[in-house]
Amino acid sequence: MKNSIIIVLLLLSGSMFAQMYNPVKWSTSVEKISDKEYILKAKAVIQSGWHLYGQYIEEGGPSRTTFTFKNTSKKFEFIGKTTEEKGHEVVDKIFDMKIKYFEDKALFTQKIKVTSEGVSKIEGEVEFMVCDDSNCLPPTSEELVFKIQAEKKTVAIEESPAVEKDSVITSEKTVARTSEKTIQEIENKSSKNESRGLLGIFILAFLSGFAALLTPCVFPMIPMTVSYFTKQSKTKAAGIRNAMIYGFSIVIIYVLLGSIVTAVFGADSLNALSTNVWFNLIFFILLVVFACSFLGAFEIMLPNALANKVDSQADRGGLIGIFFMALALAIVSFSCTGPIVGTLLVEAASKGGIAPIVGMLGFSIAIALPFSLFAAFPGWLNALPKSGGWLNTVKVVLGFLELALAFKFLSNADLVLQLHWLERETFLAIWIAVFGMLAFYLFGKITLPHDSPLNHISVGRLGFGLIVLSFTIYLIPGLWGAPLKLISGFPPPMQYSESPNGLGVSSNSELKITGSLPEGAEHGPQNIITFHDYDKGMEYAKKEGKPVLLDFTGYACVNCRKMEELVWSDPKVLGVLNNDVVLISLYVDDKKELPEREQFVSETTGKKIKTIGNKWSDLQIKTYKANAQPFYVIVDHKNNSLTETSAYNPDIEEYYNWLQSGIKNFKK
Repeated sequence: MKNSIIIVLLLLSGSMFAQMYNPVKWSTSVEKISDKEYILKAKAVIQSGWHLYGQYIEEGGPSRTTFTFKNTSKKFEFIGKTTEEKGHEVVDKIFDMKIKYFEDKALFTQKIKVTSEGVSKIEGEVEFMVCDDSNCLPPTSEELVFKIQAEKKTVAIEESPAVEKDSVITSEKTVARTSEKTIQEIENKSSKNESRGLLGIFILAFLSGFAALLTPCVFPMIPMTVSYFTKQSKTKAAGIRNAMIYGFSIVIIYVLLGSIVTAVFGADSLNALSTNVWFNLIFFILLVVFACSFLGAFEIMLPNALANKVDSQADRGGLIGIFFMALALAIVSFSCTGPIVGTLLVEAASKGGIAPIVGMLGFSIAIALPFSLFAAFPGWLNALPKSGGWLNTVKVVLGFLELALAFKFLSNADLVLQLHWLERETFLAIWIAVFGMLAFYLFGKITLPHDSPLNHISVGRLGFGLIVLSFTIYLIPGLWGAPLKLISGFPPPMQYSESPNGLGVSSNSELKITGSLPEGAEHGPQNIITFHDYDKGMEYAKKEGKPVLLDFTGYACVNCRKMEELVWSDPKVLGVLNNDVVLISLYVDDKKELPEREQFVSETTGKKIKTIGNKWSDLQIKTYKANAQPFYVIVDHKNNSLTETSAYNPDIEEYYNWLQSGIKNFKK
C-alpha cells in the first residue's frame, strides 16, 4: 500500500511538470573584422519539433524575435540591421499572412563599429516566441553578453553562454529532470507526427496508384502482360516468378524517380518550394495542362524514339529484359500516369524529407500488385471487367479533380502576394462550377471527345454522380460565410474574402449581438461572453453560481485559434461555454504595461513582471507548473481545480467530456 502511494505521488509530480518547456538555448560569439568593426552573433539551438519565429513579421501575427542592445554611453554604433538566416516561409492560414520561422537552429548577426576605447563587452536582450504542433509558449526574454576581444588583431570567435537568471525555476534539479523528460516527450511526439505524415502520403499514393490502374493506358496491359508471362514461361512457377520480378521492377523504377527528385532538390528545398510563388504558379499551369489532357484535349506522351529504344531492350530476355518491359510500361502509360505522378510528387514535396520516395513506393506497389497477383492466379482474369468506355470515364473524372486541385496552387500564390484576386468566394465559385460540371458529366448530360455513345448510365455511375452533386450543393452556402469544415485548408481562410464577417456585414462594421454584457466582459471567440480581467470574471462567476474556465491563451497562438475555430464552434461545446461556465481568457502575450505599483519580481522565474501578459504567464507557471498555450483549467470560486488540466486537443468529444467532468465536480 505504501509503495502504491509513493508511485501515485511520483506520477502526479511528473504530470505537474510535464508541460514546463524550455526548448531554446542561446549562445553568443563575436567576430572581429577590423580594428573597430565586429560582428555580434547570437545563436539559438532549438529542440526538435519546435520552431522560433523570425524578426520581420507583420503586426497581428505571432510575436517576432526582437533584439535590443544596451548602448547608453554611445560607445559603439550599428552598421545596418540585425540579419537572420533564410529559414522557412509559409502562408499561415490562421493569421492569413506570410510567416518566417526557424527549426533546429538559427543564427542572428549584428555588425557594429566601436567608437570608444576600453569596450570589453556588449550587453543585450532577445525577446522571442516558440511553438510546436500542439503548444505555443508565451513571449520570453533572455539576456545576452557579447565579449569583445579587443587585444586580438586577427579574426576571433569566442563562444559564451547567454546570461541566465539564477532562479529561472524554483529548483535546478527540478529543471534538469523536467528538461530531460520534456525533450524525450517532444522527440517522441515529433517522431509520431512525422510517421503519421508519411503514412498519409503512402495511403494517398497507394490510392492514386489504383486510380492510375483504372485508366485506358494501364488497365488493358494487365491481361496482356500476365498472358505473356504465363505463355513464355516453361512452367507455371517460372511464370509467377517472372511476373513477380516484373512487379518488383515497376516498384524500383518509381521509387528511383522519387529518390532522384529528393536528391536533386533536397529535403528542405522541397518544403521551401511548396510555399514559393513561382513554384505554385508553375504547378497551377502544369495541373491545368494535365487536366486538359485527361479531359481529351490532347495526349501527353514521351518521345517515340525513347519508347522504341526501351522496347527493343525488353526483347533481350532474362532479368534485364523483364526490367526493360517494366520501364516500357512506365513510358507507354505516361499519358495517363504522368499527371497523377506529377501531382503526387507535388503533394509529397510539401511534406519534405523522404516523402517523395514514400509516395512513389505506395504508387508503384498499387500498380505492380495486380500484375503479380493475376500471374499467380490467372483464373482471376475472367472476373476482370472488359475494357471499354468506362476507362475513359475514370480518366475524365481524374481530369476534373486535377482541375479543381490546380486552383489550390493558384490560391497559394495569391495568398503569398496578397493580391486578393482569388478570394474565398471566387475560389468556391470555381469549385462549384468544376464539381457541378463533373456531376452533369456523370449523369450523361455532357460528353467529351473520347467518350463512347452512352444509352444509359450504370447504378454505380449514378451513385457516384449523386455524391458529387451533394458535395457541390454543400459548397454553395460557403459563398455566404458557411465554414465548410469538410474542405478546411483548401479554400482561402474566412478572413481572405469579400465579406469576412458574413454576407451583408462589411469588414469595418461590428456584428450585431443581442443582450447586455456584464461589467468587464466582452464578446470573445464564437461570440462567447468572456472576461480578460481575472478578478471581475471570478466575481461574476460567484454571482452566477457557475464554475470558471481559465483559458491561458495568446493573440499569436496558432493552436489557440484552431481550438476556438474547430472545437469551440461545435454546438455541444459552444452550449457549455455559453451557459454552464464563466470564461476567463488570460492572454500571456498581452504587451500592455502594468501600472508601476503593480509590477513585481516573479518568485518562480526571478524576472520582473512588467506587462499584463507577463502577469498571466507567471500565474500559469506558479500555479500549474506549465507555460504552454493553449492551456485550460476548470476551477471553483476559491481557485481549486475541479478536474485535470487540458491543453490542445482537437478531439471534440474528449474536450466536451472534459468540460462536463469539471462541471459535474463543481455541483457535488
